[in-house]
Amino acid sequence: MSVHVLYGIIIFILIADFLLERYLSFVNVRYSRTPLPAVLQGIYDPERYARQQDYFRTNARFGMLTGSVSFLVTLLMYSFGGFGWLDAWVRSWVENEIVVSLVFFGIIYLASDLLMLPFAWYDTFRIEERFGFNRTTPAVFIMDKLKGWLLTVVMGGGLLSLVIWIYTWTPDFFWLLAFGVVMVFNLFMSMFYSEIIVPLFNKQTPLEPGELRDAIEAFADKAGFKLKNIYIIDSSKRTTKANAYFTGLGAKKRIVLYDTLLDKMTVDEIVAVLAHEIGHYKHRHNLINLLLNVPYMLLLFLFFGFVLQSDAFAQALGGTRASFHLNALAFSILYSPVTLVLDLGMNVLSRRFEYQADGYAASFGYGDRLVSALKKLSATSLSNLMPHPLYVFFYYSHPTLYQRIMGIEKTKEQ
Repeated sequence: MSVHVLYGIIIFILIADFLLERYLSFVNVRYSRTPLPAVLQGIYDPERYARQQDYFRTNARFGMLTGSVSFLVTLLMYSFGGFGWLDAWVRSWVENEIVVSLVFFGIIYLASDLLMLPFAWYDTFRIEERFGFNRTTPAVFIMDKLKGWLLTVVMGGGLLSLVIWIYTWTPDFFWLLAFGVVMVFNLFMSMFYSEIIVPLFNKQTPLEPGELRDAIEAFADKAGFKLKNIYIIDSSKRTTKANAYFTGLGAKKRIVLYDTLLDKMTVDEIVAVLAHEIGHYKHRHNLINLLLNVPYMLLLFLFFGFVLQSDAFAQALGGTRASFHLNALAFSILYSPVTLVLDLGMNVLSRRFEYQADGYAASFGYGDRLVSALKKLSATSLSNLMPHPLYVFFYYSHPTLYQRIMGIEKTKEQ
């Protein structure tokens, strides 16, 4: 394939992806005006529903602005050989191939992050503040950003260095060895994320003995689910939004509850939410996702290994010869249609898993309380209750609130 054809395909994919995102956002905003079905009425009073619509449209417009800025900068870089120029500039004072790639990616990451920094600041201290969600102080915002950069340099840079070194050491077996390294890293992070990463940003404290802990442990025992690690995280230092999640594997698994959740839900509603999460484990959804990720990652690294050895991919970006960083950028765009199709399939499967987990909670008699909890989570987050079906198909890993309620009601009737 010629350099000009590759360049044309890259530009076409960039534009097509942007137009698809804009179209889906447009139809989603229009569809949000659809009258609510009876089962969703009452979640918002008229005044708060008007506020939700305002919040949703404000975020949609802001997302279009930030997406357009990012797209235009990226398109200009690809169109005018910006990446090739950056490659030549880095090589003018760095010789080691691994260091060249690290500096190249480091500059792009820092420039991109700094470009988006004013937008992130406005989103936090204007939009989220205006609608009553923000509790982040400027000091916390800045420290979060600095910690994020440090983590990227240490962990991201370390992993990237190892992957690039593998390629320079054995290009023919790069795809297999790099796949193994990335999978081991992902497994490690799945097990120790809450112990290593989370404490850098939030304080986690064990849930004290009392009614809530007793109720959670009683349900876990009834479900045959061994669980002793139950933590509260101080999410209220940044937001008023509530959430809860499971993390870790095996003996490292733990429940993490946002402290904002405790003020918004009853004990039974919190247990219902956790029963849903336990349902994922009981149906082995995490294991299935892990097993499905193996062939996906193998396929990705197999194609990536071929692309890395072609001069044409680097030349399509304005370079002169094959290099890890230029070829990786070209590959990320060219492989994106494959990623889109695979992500659509994973989203379909994920939504099916959510129905199963809801059904698991309902099988223990927690259907009504799960519905009540889901409604509260939506209301406190000013969630859009009427997303467009096409937008849901492309982007939602969970069914809509309406779909989940209907699914739970159907399970209760069985």
